[in-house]
Amino acid sequence: MELDKIPRWILALEPEDAAFLKNFVLCSGSLKEIARSYQVSYPTVRLRLDRLIQKIELNDQQEEPFPAFIKGLAVDSRLDLETAKLIIEKYQQEKER
Repeated sequence: MELDKIPRWILALEPEDAAFLKNFVLCSGSLKEIARSYQVSYPTVRLRLDRLIQKIELNDQQEEPFPAFIKGLAVDSRLDLETAKLIIEKYQQEKER
């Protein structure tokens, strides 16, 4: 398969997210089964899946790479939401100059 035919959201996945998605499919979408395989609670798996869904939605929005990257950091809780908003706002202002 050619890289240009692979959906952008798949290419944007972090390796651990791709592994989680693979395990999700192999477990037939059973969150309980995934929780057992990762040895974590059901709510932890649910939260991880919700974050993965948010990342996929962000990548589907055809947004510029930098703001999408900053939003992804916020989704991963690697950057707080208010700081992410400030960075994106500043980026937009600088871009308009």
